[in-house]
Amino acid sequence: MGKEEKKQTKARFGEILLEHGIITSEQLRNALRKQDQIGGLLGSILETMGYIDEKTLVNFLGRHFNMPSINLFEVIIEPAVLNLFPFKKVKAFKVLPVKEFKGVVTLAMVNPHNISSLQEVEFVISQRVEPAVVPFYQMEMAIAYFEKKGYGDSAFDGSQMREKVQLSEVPVASAIPDVKALLKITLERKASDLFITAGVAPAIRVDSDIERLQMPVVTPGKAKELAYDILNEEQRRIFEDKNEIDLAISLNEQARFRVNIYRQRNSVSIAARLLEDKIPSLKELSLPAWLSEFALKEQGFILITGPSGHGKSTTMASLIDIINANRRSNIITIEDPIEFFHKHKKSNINQREIGEDTESFAVGLRHIFRQNPDVIVIGEMRDYESISIALTAAETGHLVLSTMHTLNTTTAIDRIIDIFPGNQQNQVRLQFADAFLLVISQRLITRKGGKGLVVAVEKLVNTHRIRNLIRESKTHSIRTVLQASLDDFMSIDHDLARLCLADEISFEDGLKHADNQQYYQDLVKKHA
Repeated sequence: MGKEEKKQTKARFGEILLEHGIITSEQLRNALRKQDQIGGLLGSILETMGYIDEKTLVNFLGRHFNMPSINLFEVIIEPAVLNLFPFKKVKAFKVLPVKEFKGVVTLAMVNPHNISSLQEVEFVISQRVEPAVVPFYQMEMAIAYFEKKGYGDSAFDGSQMREKVQLSEVPVASAIPDVKALLKITLERKASDLFITAGVAPAIRVDSDIERLQMPVVTPGKAKELAYDILNEEQRRIFEDKNEIDLAISLNEQARFRVNIYRQRNSVSIAARLLEDKIPSLKELSLPAWLSEFALKEQGFILITGPSGHGKSTTMASLIDIINANRRSNIITIEDPIEFFHKHKKSNINQREIGEDTESFAVGLRHIFRQNPDVIVIGEMRDYESISIALTAAETGHLVLSTMHTLNTTTAIDRIIDIFPGNQQNQVRLQFADAFLLVISQRLITRKGGKGLVVAVEKLVNTHRIRNLIRESKTHSIRTVLQASLDDFMSIDHDLARLCLADEISFEDGLKHADNQQYYQDLVKKHA
């Protein structure tokens, strides 16, 4: 790519249209004023104002994004193709499957450079996806059409869309409020997360699904303004130096949010997660009761694993609450940030936050033995020094709880060992085999019918067989040799099959989260 091409790539869309003589400077000014009033994408506004025709816009979008473009008024989409991707996600991601050929799905997208949306679609449909750009207003009209006529029951004929849906029926975006107002909306909609990213409207997560708010697209300038409004002078300095910062925001007595502000693609993004004020019990979380037996052990290492956003911190908070309510002990936590506030019950509990009370996990752990803890809680395993101290603590009479981002229990063990230099790995392997009590991995899955979430759990318990396999560097064999064992190892496939047979989750959702899809299918068929 030459210098001129790079310059054009970074230029504003309207300026590129102006440079190519497609619109005039006066038309651009008028369209920008309208965009400030109602939001939306500039290309769509230019067309609705009559400054650019439909065919020109579609073709230009293809050249601008350097990929195929689609005119939704000219396509027919079969029901089988529509049903590859649920309508709820079509609305959330502003995408639409258009055709399927030889295992490849053509996907109409408002923002074809949104990699996370592409990955989500490929994950859901389990097929390769080829993106094609589509005008924003056409996608909004298609969504309004489906709201009115239904989705996936019959073929979609784009030529009928103008007759069935008027632009006046497409929801008009409201202005973007400040972050605290957006957090209040998040709370009112019973959402768990808020996302603010330049290039799209603000979004919330409801029951694991992303939903776009009916608001204008966030510009890079607006994203920065929203972020800087919630930072004090010192926090702004840290953010400008580090390019990311964590903080907490309270909405009076209503709720508390963990907020991360970070840079991406030369703009600012904000992610906020609701921190629950009430610590849920194992029963409320639909977690197995046997977990409490491990939480009340005097010493050892308990590790909770799983992908980001699947409830690891909530599970750990529930285990801490069990200890707090049933055992007289000194509990010290190191968290980034503190997500649940624990009140003193039978235990004395001290919660330390990274950046506020200590510099890092490693720094906080270096001095932790001087604080005479019985129970040590490490928010997340990130570095070999923290892991080394945690294993030593578990070996020397302390109960240690922590979390780690891994897909399953056996991967977590390998990840811990691989963090260390090669000459230390054998010693760490032996140390871990002796010190750990339990490793669990969990997934949050949408309940059948779409109401709420249910958790599936994989467990790995320290037994003679498990210890030997870890010591002999045969962790990979656990998933094959002990696949049918339920005492020391129960794969997530077993729990997914249980939830499917209990009609808690759909067969398809279980299959999507299965570690071994064939084994999961066999379990469901065997016990059906």
